[in-house]
Amino acid sequence: MPDTQTIHASCIAINHTAILLLGESGSGKSDLALRLIDSGATLVGDDQIVLRKEGNTLLISPAPRLEGLLEVRGVGIVTLPYIQNIPLALVVQLVAPHEVERMPEPEFFDCLAVQVPLLSLHAFEQSTPAKIRLFLSHPPQM
Repeated sequence: MPDTQTIHASCIAINHTAILLLGESGSGKSDLALRLIDSGATLVGDDQIVLRKEGNTLLISPAPRLEGLLEVRGVGIVTLPYIQNIPLALVVQLVAPHEVERMPEPEFFDCLAVQVPLLSLHAFEQSTPAKIRLFLSHPPQM
């Protein structure tokens, strides 16, 4: 089994932990990353993310050719400070508004035989950045 995997996603870090943003093209990954960065998060990567297993932890880095780059729709590609090799704490699957469950059962993202908490949220809902921060600071009993 390989110890690394590259996926189509965006990723930011809050308090030295990575939050991976998954979704179809146009689902708001880069937009949500930008809003989180604007409120204090740090870019890990945009578009192509490398996951590396170390023990029971997934470490996240940008794809080497995309380090520090973020696509900002309507502006273009911008260069930002970024970090790498940061432990993954949360995965957010971006979904349509009607797919966000009011009281969801615990879900997990499974990659390289490591499970990480998974939330399904709508990228463009105003409270989505707050929900992510709340989950990180006060995780529900899973």
